Amino acid sequence: MKRRAFITLLGGAAVWPLAARAQQGERRRRIGVLINLPADDPEMLTRLAAFRKGLYALGWTEDGNLQINIRQYNGDLDRIRAAAKEMVGLSPEAILVYGPPGVAALRQETRTIPIVFTQVSNPLGAGFVASMARPGGNITGFSSAELIIGGKWLQTLKEVAPGVTRCAVILNPDNPAQGGYLGAIETAASFLGVQTTPLALRDNSEAELTAMGRAVEAFAEKTNGGMLVLPDFATISLRQEMVALAMRHRLPAVYPFRYFATTGGLVSYGVDQIEQSRLAAGYVDRILKGEKPADLAVQAPTKYELVINLRTAKALGLDVPPTLLARADEVIE
Repeated sequence: MKRRAFITLLGGAAVWPLAARAQQGERRRRIGVLINLPADDPEMLTRLAAFRKGLYALGWTEDGNLQINIRQYNGDLDRIRAAAKEMVGLSPEAILVYGPPGVAALRQETRTIPIVFTQVSNPLGAGFVASMARPGGNITGFSSAELIIGGKWLQTLKEVAPGVTRCAVILNPDNPAQGGYLGAIETAASFLGVQTTPLALRDNSEAELTAMGRAVEAFAEKTNGGMLVLPDFATISLRQEMVALAMRHRLPAVYPFRYFATTGGLVSYGVDQIEQSRLAAGYVDRILKGEKPADLAVQAPTKYELVINLRTAKALGLDVPPTLLARADEVIE
């Protein structure tokens, strides 16, 4: 575990015993958290710790004035609907939700309970909000990335592996945001002299993973290949398998989030999701104190992370340019 994640978890563990400070007799408020990864997933544990720590800093404690109910859906469509219905049935005063499928499922169940999201790339395009500045309904939150970041992923791949002229793009064609990312990638590809090959991964089932393995193997039969992995529940939940595929076929790859690089991926570039979980606590706090989601602007990402895994670069025979290393927020050696 890297230092930042350890400190986050340790900090959360250290401050919660102080909850005894909460005034006795204070009304206990109820909130829900709908998550898109298993509750014991290390990344999910770190995000939840950051959310709890953010709440604690604002005066909310689980053994004092706050009750948090957590449900998970793990990308399964039936489970998403069931988890959303179950969550709404608990009558929370606010719900934090991770990922577009969870937002969509909750939106079908309630138009009154305030919903705060993270990990949503295009909330306006998805129809979750009327505008970014004034969402207008019961939903607001923190968008995960501008779609033009797709071009930055390909540019970064060319920087770390200049010989790449062909790029496999792992995406979920059923995810509406993926088309925007792909469009930005293809625009950049025309300037960078790279041919793109979209490869579909619709879910995290064994059948889809097997089909993806065959597709990547076929792509890697020709030289000068690289790989981009787009953000989606399927790729996130299969992040170890995505990294292993790239390494097995010796494909330089760029990933959307830090935890891909810490898993062994070559390079990641994307929004700091732990920071967004902490910031989400602020919106939940404001809602519990009477503000309306309709009046809380959707926040665009303010902090991006570039992480480079030099061990992986060495294994692939790549010399990472000093200029790229100088821009990195974290270098894994």
